[in-house]
Amino acid sequence: MATTVDPAVEKATQELCKRYKALRAEIGKAIVGHDEVVDGVLTALFVGGHVLLEGVPGLGKTYLIRTLAEAVDLQFSRIQFTPDLMPADIIGTTIITEDETTGKRTFEFRKGPLFAQIVLADEINRATPKTQSALLEAMQEHSVTVGRNRHQLEEPYFVMATQNPIEQEGTYPLPEAQLDRFMFKLLVQYSSKEEVKTIIERTTTGYRADVRKVMSGAEIIGTQNLVRRIVMAPHVLDYAIRLALASHPGGPFALDVTNRFVRWGVSPRAVQALTLGAKLRALLDGRFNASFSDVQKVYLPAMRHRVLLNFEGEAEGVSTDEVLREIVEKTPTMTEAAA
Repeated sequence: MATTVDPAVEKATQELCKRYKALRAEIGKAIVGHDEVVDGVLTALFVGGHVLLEGVPGLGKTYLIRTLAEAVDLQFSRIQFTPDLMPADIIGTTIITEDETTGKRTFEFRKGPLFAQIVLADEINRATPKTQSALLEAMQEHSVTVGRNRHQLEEPYFVMATQNPIEQEGTYPLPEAQLDRFMFKLLVQYSSKEEVKTIIERTTTGYRADVRKVMSGAEIIGTQNLVRRIVMAPHVLDYAIRLALASHPGGPFALDVTNRFVRWGVSPRAVQALTLGAKLRALLDGRFNASFSDVQKVYLPAMRHRVLLNFEGEAEGVSTDEVLREIVEKTPTMTEAAA
């Protein structure tokens, strides 16, 4: 039986696809390749999540984020994380001001760079855990508490953090509670030969990327609301939940690879990421219900930073992605009960 689609939703979806293509085109003026990473970043932005980018230096992680900030009409700030960075350096601080006329002194809160709409936390693992934790409330609640006062952050609010996987001296690995706040962890890989050629041609000549603003904050908020109106059938949601629970060692859905190599599985936030990501992928494909393949497309970036390997997994050099790929391959899309 055919499903009736609200004309308003259909029109909003067409506008979303148009805006998405325009945004991809603007980013493509500056960024060469990395299509999966760009799609992952935009997916998180359009559903209200945050992104952690991991890759060796020089692959364009920071440049990608700055380019995105140029293409959307949102306030942008960049925070360079260092070991001596303090929470007040990013949140802000309360200072004493004096009225020149009356001489009266008052306390005034001066906002830090966290009070933007797109926040780049560059090399986030170089800051101490105390400073890293200052991001937790902002990422989860979209607010900042200073003293007894709670300051609401302007919507949409999007945090993108970068980290270097090979240079670990003087770094502080992100705790699991902070990693769980990121919707996706995206791996920025090396460019191909042709991509490197294009990069060199652009950066060693007079080429200048003229990136235009093609999307406003109100349009992004509208997209985030639209995604939540899209249907996910019960059997597809059941599949997403089973994929997440398959990461729990000793659980009813655990596979042999899970029991052998995994120490801790994922939280319900992983299912939220799978659900919202799958809904957006369906919309961009012109569909109004999420499918099994939509869930599979966002599975790795939504899960890889939430699964912790045990000693045996680390000793044998097994990667988290290898474990997750086997879980996807061996977890059936339909259970006997659902079928």
